[in-house]
Amino acid sequence: MRDQPEQQAPPVQRLRVRYAKRGRLRFTSHRDFSRAFERALVRARIPMAYSSGFNPHPRISYAGASPTGAASEAEYLEIGLAETVDPATLARDLDEALPEGLDVIEVVEAVRGSLGDRLHASRWQIDLALPVATVSGAVEAFLARESVGVERMTKKGLRSFDSRAAVLGLEVTSLDTPYAAGTRLTVVLRHTVPAVRPDDVLTGLRQVGGLEDAGAPLLTRLAQGPLDEETGSIGDPLST
Repeated sequence: MRDQPEQQAPPVQRLRVRYAKRGRLRFTSHRDFSRAFERALVRARIPMAYSSGFNPHPRISYAGASPTGAASEAEYLEIGLAETVDPATLARDLDEALPEGLDVIEVVEAVRGSLGDRLHASRWQIDLALPVATVSGAVEAFLARESVGVERMTKKGLRSFDSRAAVLGLEVTSLDTPYAAGTRLTVVLRHTVPAVRPDDVLTGLRQVGGLEDAGAPLLTRLAQGPLDEETGSIGDPLST
């Protein structure tokens, strides 16, 4: 008879981490990030709690990860610890252990409830190498529709969904910096199932507004968290 696995003690502390994906590290997949994060935990000597079973693994819960290729200032995860640690000290040690471009922004004590349940919407920034007038026309056509169906290949095969229903706000501004010129879209997306991503909104803009394909856009998630339905603002998921 196979021996029963050792039962691990429950975590004595849970911490929630906000981190960023910047620069070339935006091309890091979720799997690549999880491997890099677990290696950083070891290098920083973080006293992780482990799951029970025949293959114990560190207690890490990821929530609302951005797609590969997108930069982000608002990625979140939760870790369970076997010892109590000062959140500020852990933030410093973990940030030093991670590669440059994967940057720890904040670490706080976890409050009750699921972290994922606090992530209702995201604010995205989309930079396009296209004239403002061209993009504005496509946005007007998109917002005038009640629904805009798009298709995307997912792990479960080709899925069809309404990209318009998830858009809570879509603004157009000119972009003129020493590094780029064109148009910046700021879009607020409600988290839906299946998830509507910024590239799905661009697909919808091409379908109904004739938006040109001007190469790979720069996608950056600026925020994600609880949604105020009245104002459309996004709150801080780490606040109590």
